[in-house]
Amino acid sequence: MSTYRLDHFFEPRSIALVGASPRPTSVGGATIRNLRAGGFAGQIHVINRKYSEIEGIKTVRDFDAIAAAPDLTIICTPPSAVPGVVRRAAARGCPAAMVLTAGLGQGAGSFSEAAAQTARKAGLRLMGPSLGILVPRAKLNASFAARLPKPGDLALISQSGAIASSMVEWADSRDVGFSVIVSMSERLDVDFGDLLDYFALDNGTRAILLYIESVDDARKFMSAARAAARVKPVVVIKSGRHSQGARAAATHTGALAGSDAVYDAAFRRAGLLRVLDTDELFSAAETLGHLQSAQGNRLAILTNGGGLGVLAVDRLIDLGGEVAALSDSTRDALDKILPPGWSRADPVDILGDADGERYAAACAELLDDPKNDALLALNAPNTLAAPADSAKAVADQVQKQRRTKLSRKPVFAAWIGDTGAAATAFGAAGIPHYASEADAVRGFMHLVRYRDGLELATRTPPSLPEDFIPDAPAARVIIEHALKDGRNWLNPVEITQLFAAYQIPIASATLARDPDEAARAAEPLLADGRTVVVKISSPDILNKSDVGGVRLNLTSERAVRDATADILQRARLMQPRARIHGVTVHPMILRAKARELIAGLADDPTFGPVVVFGRGGTAVEVINDKALALPPLDLNLARGLIARTRVSRILKGYRDVPAADENAVALLLVKLAQMAADLPEIRELDINPLLADTDGVIAVDAQASIESLSDQRRGSSHYRFAIRPYPKEWERETTLRDGSVILLRPVRPEDEHLYPEFFTHVTAEDVRLRFFSAMKELTHAFIARLTQLDYARAMAFIAIEKSTGKMIGVVRLHTAADFESAEYAVLVRSDLKGMGLGWQLMQMMLEYARAEGVRAVRGEVLSQNTTMLAMCQQLGFTITPDPENSDILLVSLQLAAKPA
Repeated sequence: MSTYRLDHFFEPRSIALVGASPRPTSVGGATIRNLRAGGFAGQIHVINRKYSEIEGIKTVRDFDAIAAAPDLTIICTPPSAVPGVVRRAAARGCPAAMVLTAGLGQGAGSFSEAAAQTARKAGLRLMGPSLGILVPRAKLNASFAARLPKPGDLALISQSGAIASSMVEWADSRDVGFSVIVSMSERLDVDFGDLLDYFALDNGTRAILLYIESVDDARKFMSAARAAARVKPVVVIKSGRHSQGARAAATHTGALAGSDAVYDAAFRRAGLLRVLDTDELFSAAETLGHLQSAQGNRLAILTNGGGLGVLAVDRLIDLGGEVAALSDSTRDALDKILPPGWSRADPVDILGDADGERYAAACAELLDDPKNDALLALNAPNTLAAPADSAKAVADQVQKQRRTKLSRKPVFAAWIGDTGAAATAFGAAGIPHYASEADAVRGFMHLVRYRDGLELATRTPPSLPEDFIPDAPAARVIIEHALKDGRNWLNPVEITQLFAAYQIPIASATLARDPDEAARAAEPLLADGRTVVVKISSPDILNKSDVGGVRLNLTSERAVRDATADILQRARLMQPRARIHGVTVHPMILRAKARELIAGLADDPTFGPVVVFGRGGTAVEVINDKALALPPLDLNLARGLIARTRVSRILKGYRDVPAADENAVALLLVKLAQMAADLPEIRELDINPLLADTDGVIAVDAQASIESLSDQRRGSSHYRFAIRPYPKEWERETTLRDGSVILLRPVRPEDEHLYPEFFTHVTAEDVRLRFFSAMKELTHAFIARLTQLDYARAMAFIAIEKSTGKMIGVVRLHTAADFESAEYAVLVRSDLKGMGLGWQLMQMMLEYARAEGVRAVRGEVLSQNTTMLAMCQQLGFTITPDPENSDILLVSLQLAAKPA
C-alpha cells in the first residue's frame, strides 16, 4: 500500500487509545500520560470498560461511542484482545492503528496474523508492535518513551524500541531535533518501504536514519530506499553482522556471500550510508542534523596541538579522505596573522597559546581557501587560553561568513574535554561538534560517502559491446535437459555450452568415462603441442582437490591414462557413495602473468541472486577477499564491485607484470548478472579460478547449481530479483505511416546520449506543453531522472528509428503510492507529428499498465494541447477541468483488471 493513509499516523487530528490504564508502570498508563504531557492539540478518546475516567479523561466503552472515526487508534491491550480491537476499529472506519502490545506471535494462527488480515481487508493501515510514534512538530508522543524530543528535520525509523528511546535521550543533550521517531516491526503492515516513501516526500524531513534488524520485502525496500536516497541522506545501522548463516553453502561463491555481506551490498546499491554501531549512528545524526553536503573529500584541519592534528590526519586517511593542501595565497595570509612557529601546512597548527582571535582569523582564511572542501577545528585544552572563548570565536566567524555568503563549507568541531560551553556555542551556530577528533573526521566522511553514493547512483553507464547478444533460449535448453535428468548440477560439458551462450571464455571440457576415453580425448590437444588437465566428474564431489581429483600439466597419453585411473580409484575410495561419471579432459591454461580470481552467483533468501567477485584459488574462503553486488549490473557498477576488493590492486600493472584487462573482468560480471536474470533456475554459480591478464579473462573451472521452478515463477524471470532488471520482453518493432521501422523498448540509463539530439527536434512550444514550462538547460541531472528508472515503480518506452538509431519519441508511466493508479506523459519529435507515433506509444503504455495490474491511468494536459486531448478522447479517457488550475485538464482512463 506504500504511503496510503500514512498521514493519519503522523498528522492525526484525533486519537483513540484502547487499553489505557491508571497504573503508572503499564504501557497504557505511560502512553496516556505522554499524550497529555506532549501537548497534543487534537481530541483524545479513551476506550476502557473498566474505568469511567483515566488521567482526567472520561472514557467510552467502544468506538461506537465516538462521534467521528478517530484518525489514529493506539492499542495497548493484552495480545489476545488485539485482533478484536483491530476488527472493531476497522468496522468504525478508522484509517490507521498502532499496536504497542508485545507478544502477538508470528505466523499462521497468531494474534499478529489475525490482526493483519483484518486490517488488510478493511484498508486500515496497521503498525507495530512497537514503542510508538513521536512527532515533535505535532506535539505528539504516542509512545511509552521517556520524553518528546525537540523539533528538527531528522526522521528515525527503528525496529528496536531501545534504539529509538536511546536516540531520544541522546538528542536531548545535543541540540539535535527530529521530525519524527517511529518504532516499528515489519510483521503487520507498515514497513520500511512504506515509511521511506513517506519521509522521502516529507518537506519537514531532511535526512532519514534507519535501524534495521531484518527486511521482509526486499524488492519493496530496495525500490523505496533507492528513491529516498536520491532526494535526501539515508543512514542505516544493521544489527546481527556476525550471525552465522542458516545453511551451508555448496560453492565458494555461496560461502563468501554471507547474510550481512548481502545486506551491505543492498545498502550500497540503494545509496544508503551504512554505519556500524550506535556511536557512529549518533555521529551521523550529529552531522546530518546540522549540515547539508560536502563538495569533495579534502579536509582542512585547524588545531592548537600538533599531535591532535596528526591523529585527525591518520583517521582521515584511514577512512579514505584527503588532507587538503594550502593554496599559496592562504599560506601567505596565514604567515601575516600567525606566529612564526605555525606549521605552514595542513594540519594548520596555530600553537598551544592560540586564543579566540587567532582561531577566528585562521578560520576565516581556511574557509576562503578553494583547495579544501570542509574545515575541522580542533582544540586541546590548556591553561594558556580559554577553550570556551576559542569555541565562541570560531562559531561567530563561521556564522559571519555564512551570512555574507563568502563560504557555505561544512565546518566540524571537536573541543577535547569540553564540559558544555563549547557545545553550546557550536550548537547555536549549527556546527556539529564531537567528543574526539576521530568522531569529527568520521562525521565529515559521512557527508563525503553520501555525496559519492549519490554520484554513483546517477552516473551514466557506458553501453555494452554491440556484439554481446546472449543466447538465452539455448542456455535454457541446457538447464531444462539437466533438470529432466533429475540433476541439480550441470556437468562440465554443459557449463561449457552455457558459457558459450553468454560469450564467457572457458577452457573446453570433454567427458571421458575411463582411462582409454581420456587418452583419446587428450590426443588432439597433445598433438597441438598443448598439455592436458584431467578432473574428476561427479555431482557429489564439488571440491575436486579434496579427493586428489585434479591432475595438471600432463604431457602424454600415457600420463593422461595413468592420472585418470588414479583419480577414479582415489575418488571411489575416499567417497564410496559418490556418483562418479568419469573425468573431464581440458587443455592446460598457461598464463604466467595471470591473476587468479573468483566470480559467480550466490542466492540469498532475502535479496535473491547476488554477484560475487574476489581473489580466487583453493584458499578463497581463508583469504576472504571478496565484494558482492545485487544484479542487474552495468559496467560502472561492475567496476565499482572490482574496486572494493584487495585483489583489484594487483589487476593494475606492477614491476614486470602488465595490467590485466579490467574491462574484460567487468564485462564478465555484467554477463553473469544477465545470466541470473535470464535463467532463474540457476541458484549458485562458481568460476574459480578465473584467470585475468592483459589478454582478457578465461574460466578454468566452474560449477553451477540449478533448481526447478514452478510454472508461475518460470513465467517471471525476475521474480527473485530485489532490483527489477531491464524488462527485455517489452521490446517491440513496429512501423509508422510512412513505412519507417522503429524500435519501441524500455528506456535504459545508457540512453542519456540520445536525449540532447532528440530535444533539438522538439519545438519550444511542444516542450512547454509537455513540461508546463520552458526548458532552460538540458543537464545530466535532468536527463538522469528521465533515463535511470526503477522498473518496479516506473516505466518509460523510447522510440528509436532503426535506420538512424536516433530517438524520436518517449512515453512515461509512474505509479502512485497505492500502486493501483499511474500518471503518464508522452513526447514525440515535433517534425514527426501525424505519423502515428504518439498513438503507438500510448497504446504500448496502456498495454504495460494493464499487465502490471494498474487500474487507472491519469494525466494532466494543458488546455492548449489539443492534439493530446483529441488522442485521449479517442482512447476513451474522461476529461475534466482541474479545479485548482483553469489552464489544466485532468484526463483519466479506467483499465480492466489484469487477467488471472
